Amino acid sequence: MQWHKSEAGFLLLKVAGVYLLWYLIYELYLLPKGSFDQWINTNIVSVSAGILEMLGYDFYAAGRLIGIGESAGIYLVDGGSGISTIGLFVGFMIAYPGVWIPRIAFIFTGIGVLYLVNIIRIIVLTIIQRQASEIVMVTHDYATTAIFYLVIFALGVVWVNFGDRTRVAGV
Repeated sequence: MQWHKSEAGFLLLKVAGVYLLWYLIYELYLLPKGSFDQWINTNIVSVSAGILEMLGYDFYAAGRLIGIGESAGIYLVDGGSGISTIGLFVGFMIAYPGVWIPRIAFIFTGIGVLYLVNIIRIIVLTIIQRQASEIVMVTHDYATTAIFYLVIFALGVVWVNFGDRTRVAGV
């Protein structure tokens, strides 16, 4: 049996196909326009600033820039909004077989979770920029990226095991 003819192989091909479609739409249309990333990033900075204020930090925020005290701050660039990560999650959810109504609800839940993880990521990076600026890039490139993929994996496990009861029950 060839791997792509198995159920798991076909699922992986569908996930890759949906993600590729999303990637092309994002990279060729949304990212060059910039307005979607602009809106998401300024929203993330605004929410992150509100949380930093609640935590008692002396912060500054303007547009896509957020920082604490006299630090250089964090600037959210196009492509850094977590949209491609959300696309990967949605790609898995669309490709996985099952009932659509609960799947759509879980897609919105997962997008919300990933949005909150991204806000936490920005807050953590902002605090690290203030406290230990020499490790910001390592934290950004490795730790927060790994956390995003772990959250996507966890969401997938939750969906496969608990979300689509008709699929689990074999109906």
